[in-house]
Amino acid sequence: MRIIAGTYRSRPLQAPAGMATRPTSDRLRETVFNVLAPRIEGARFLDLYAGSGAVGLEALSRGAEHVVFVERAAAALKALRSNLDKLGVTRGFEVHAGSVREYLRRAASGPRGFNVVFLDPPYDSEADYEGTLRALGGADFAPRSQMRDLAHPDSQLLAAGAVVIAEHRRKERLQESFGRLRRTRLLEQGDAALSFYAIGTTDAGS
Repeated sequence: MRIIAGTYRSRPLQAPAGMATRPTSDRLRETVFNVLAPRIEGARFLDLYAGSGAVGLEALSRGAEHVVFVERAAAALKALRSNLDKLGVTRGFEVHAGSVREYLRRAASGPRGFNVVFLDPPYDSEADYEGTLRALGGADFAPRSQMRDLAHPDSQLLAAGAVVIAEHRRKERLQESFGRLRRTRLLEQGDAALSFYAIGTTDAGS
């Protein structure tokens, strides 16, 4: 793996040891950022199930203002921190060493204003896809007594016009909507696919 463009262009990245984490391929990352190009400069970027951090690091390289990496696997966290160190990244990021569920519950009560959210759970973890996307769309991710409507206009987790991208297996289609999130684009590449979501009918590629 390597950084594709920007400040750290062509710098190599370390992948986590073992088979528990599946890094997003260079080619698929390039596809993601070709679509997101107009949005990245100055963006606040949330990288869920971050693994080695390749996607969030690509965002930083291309001018994102701040990236939050969320990952709980020890091997992946070790690779992520090694990549940050080797690239010399000392600011503009935060690493949350814990579950996505825990992070979203905590972040809902604070000012975040993410412009882009990328999630890449294990392909076989249907519950992670549905739970995370439902939470971001303001549906039932947690017991109703604990749920904050993350996509509600009063919530600051998602900025106005934010886009949410889910990487998944091509043959396994995600739902068209999750709460207030609506799919605006589906891109397929090899065995993988990218589903783009936005609140309402905002074009995720504009």
